[in-house]
Amino acid sequence: MKALPCLTLVVFAALNGLSSSQSAERKTQAQALHARSSLERGVLSRWKARGPMAKTNRVTDLKGMLLYTRDGHMSVQLMYPKSASELTNDYVKNGYEGSFGSYEVNEQACTVTHHVQGSITEGLVGKDLPRAFQFSDSRLIIKSTRPDEHWSVTWEHY
Repeated sequence: MKALPCLTLVVFAALNGLSSSQSAERKTQAQALHARSSLERGVLSRWKARGPMAKTNRVTDLKGMLLYTRDGHMSVQLMYPKSASELTNDYVKNGYEGSFGSYEVNEQACTVTHHVQGSITEGLVGKDLPRAFQFSDSRLIIKSTRPDEHWSVTWEHY
């Protein structure tokens, strides 16, 4: 007879522990969902890059869109002004930047990692691109986390 109360206590303790771990898991999922919903749908408002000797270049006539979906997909499109239509680099081809794939959010580190599945530049395909993010009013600011890149992009939520 003594075994039954002990077994009941063990089962209760195990279920209580399971409930606590499920609660913590739900909280983590809720935080990730909040970050995802905050990241969704942005339209470009400002692009800034720091060049050699800390000179800041601001480009305000870029057009673009950044999309994050709730199911973990992303897409970014940028069209540079006619004056930069010949621009080509790791991200841009002939003044146009476009890529898509999936993404992951690390809310504690304030980073989002783009897992590039397709891009206008073949060199990005298959790469993971971690980015720092922050929110300011209704704006999303994304910055490169690479030490050799010095840029930030500001997106307006719509």
